[in-house]
Amino acid sequence: MPTDPTAPTAPTARPTAEAPLAPQASGAPIAVVGAACRLPGAPDVAAFWELLDRGVGAVGEAPEGRELGDAPRFGAYLDAVDRFDAAFFGIGPREAAATDPQQRLLLELGWEALENARIVPADLAGTRTAVFAAAIWDDYAALHHRQGAAAVGRHTITGLNRGVLANRLSYVLGLNGPSLTVDSAQSSSLVAVHLACESLRRGESDVAIVGGVNLVLGPASAAASATFGALSPDGRCRTFDAEANGYVRGEGGVAVVLKPLAAALADGDPVLCTLLGSAVNNDGASAGLTVPDRAAQEAVIREAHVHAGTTPTAVQYVELHGTGTPVGDPIEAAALGAALGAARVAAGAPPLLVGSAKTNVGHLEGAAGLVGLLKTALAVHHGRLPASLNFRTPPASIPLAELGLDVVTEGRAWPRQDDEPLLAGVSSFGMGGTNCHVVVGTAVPTEAGPTPAAPSGPLPWLVSGRGDDAVRGQAARLRDHVRTLAPTGQRPLDTAYSLATTRTHFEDRAVVLATDHDTAAAALTALAEGQAHPAVVRGQATAASGGGTAFVYSGQGSQRPGMGRELYETYGEFAAAFDEICAAFDPHLDRPLRELVLSGDESIHETRYAQPALFALETALTRLLAHWGITPDAVAGHSIGELT
Repeated sequence: MPTDPTAPTAPTARPTAEAPLAPQASGAPIAVVGAACRLPGAPDVAAFWELLDRGVGAVGEAPEGRELGDAPRFGAYLDAVDRFDAAFFGIGPREAAATDPQQRLLLELGWEALENARIVPADLAGTRTAVFAAAIWDDYAALHHRQGAAAVGRHTITGLNRGVLANRLSYVLGLNGPSLTVDSAQSSSLVAVHLACESLRRGESDVAIVGGVNLVLGPASAAASATFGALSPDGRCRTFDAEANGYVRGEGGVAVVLKPLAAALADGDPVLCTLLGSAVNNDGASAGLTVPDRAAQEAVIREAHVHAGTTPTAVQYVELHGTGTPVGDPIEAAALGAALGAARVAAGAPPLLVGSAKTNVGHLEGAAGLVGLLKTALAVHHGRLPASLNFRTPPASIPLAELGLDVVTEGRAWPRQDDEPLLAGVSSFGMGGTNCHVVVGTAVPTEAGPTPAAPSGPLPWLVSGRGDDAVRGQAARLRDHVRTLAPTGQRPLDTAYSLATTRTHFEDRAVVLATDHDTAAAALTALAEGQAHPAVVRGQATAASGGGTAFVYSGQGSQRPGMGRELYETYGEFAAAFDEICAAFDPHLDRPLRELVLSGDESIHETRYAQPALFALETALTRLLAHWGITPDAVAGHSIGELT
């Protein structure tokens, strides 16, 4: 169910498998048109922004039942990672049990990200839509293999193979673009974003879903992380702080939907932010395999901004890799200072603001880069920078003023001069030296089209699901969302439009007929609780072989005074057709037909007026439906309706 039903837009032309794709210009902006997340304390994108904006940390104790051995139980965890609606994705119970929860989580995130992009997933079937996934751990596989050969079944390979992470989503949605899982250690998900952008620019894909997931399910990865020596013993990530002593593991996932900006604007897609450029490199022969290299990090930042065509003094914020380790933080600060901060110091510009989402939700390891990207995208969208938590004083090894850097310690408005565009960077570094930096810009403003007039009568709000429980659950989520809409001024028409045109319509359905948000909320509450309500209609769609659309035209007796008046006042297409037909009848009548019909005159019941009035109304309505793209496969009519 949508977390952000949006205003109506022009119908979107979706690509087909046969449609030729033109490569985009090198460095052409890529639009983030949709996103979804499942993070500690934040089950969706709106909740994640609220957590960030309020400066809340989600670190706590591991849930009961998590077998972590002797590793610290501090972390940022999800609840109920074992729950999954397998039937929704066409997966049987046995296969679901054999499938890594990371695969299951990515399926959910991919679907939700498309919905939030106002893309019906079925519309992408057979298209060159790419999936780039990221994950670095195989905890579920390790737990499974502990049971020995007896636990191996026909779904073991596909359920536990990390490469299938992306392939599973491509299979379920029927996508024919590139599909691969990226593992460059902790930089995996941001590298996946970089690869997706390059795929879109080359024209090998037209849409890309990029997801990163990380679940802490067993003692193997917990022990490895603890032995590596990078975990904070007191459960706090203190990025760039003098008391920094390591990071806290986090779990969850993020998915984003990407399109070339030009295509997104042409299709009327919602644009959260733009990705202007990116770069990937490796430390090479550094001081040690897992020791970061300042020169390589500086180089990747500079290269990304060269690709983006941006200058160091134009960047206002950077989302750090920011693990809070005594070794990594000073190296990252020095590299960032050299790449972007020094020019600001020399120009006398304000320092570059920095922060890290790891202080809120922990280090999501293979998914961490996407967490940072989503935080930055939301900050750009809202024009605010959330606080980076747990920072008081930098160590001597991070001279912030000299480096031209400053940590965001309190939520604040995004800093910029006049109307200059918002510009940020996101860094993510892998322990093996694979570095990535992405340049993020504000969405390109577009001219708003004409706002369609809202009809005065009830609007149909469509709710559907696979099964009664799903319909009720969708109703509850929509009801909760509706309660936030009234203060925003969003019209019920806009929500009705989005529900009708940008959501998948499943077999079990309900229609809520509402004139305002309060009526809708009351009806949705009844639907969620399984209660009858006069504004709710329930039913189940059935697939009829060879079915189509039929129009039935009524004859005399169905006329009423004032019929069609609201249609005439609301829709120009209807009014033009109605006027044309009335003008043709007027020479044969003793009264102007349009005035008689629309005025509510009781004379309409006389046969000499009723029949031409019905012909005019039904023909004008047919033309209005045709204007909307609704045409019949069959027609039937009675009396004057037969002639119509």
